[in-house]
Amino acid sequence: MNRRTLVTLLSLASLVGAARAADDHVALFKNVTGQVKIERNGEFLVAAPGTTLFVADRLHSGPGATAGILFRDGTALTLGGGSDILVRDYVFNPAEARYAFSVYLSHGSAIYASGKIGKLAPESVKVETPTSTVGVRGTRFIIEAQ
Repeated sequence: MNRRTLVTLLSLASLVGAARAADDHVALFKNVTGQVKIERNGEFLVAAPGTTLFVADRLHSGPGATAGILFRDGTALTLGGGSDILVRDYVFNPAEARYAFSVYLSHGSAIYASGKIGKLAPESVKVETPTSTVGVRGTRFIIEAQ
């Protein structure tokens, strides 16, 4: 294999990897007011409508900021101002009956509204704070952590 072919193959492989990563997102920001940042792989990104969210992303909202987030299964999460939330786990694979939704709210507030995971496998949903764990059974609630 010559050098030119190798460079072309490596370039194509990186493009395929980037495309796959874009498809692996778990949620989209539908709306953002104020300053909301995403901490991902040690870097901070500014959240805006259409920004994708991945497992292990940590969200930081400034005072008075809000963000509406829609997960692939239809679960809606609204982040309140001054909040810090980590997406710990998310799996929505109905073909294999595999489901998981786990977030950790270290401080601030959020509104949760169940999507398909909450209806199909409510035992797979966990919303945690430093002092509690909420088990979801297909509902909508507000949670706050000090």
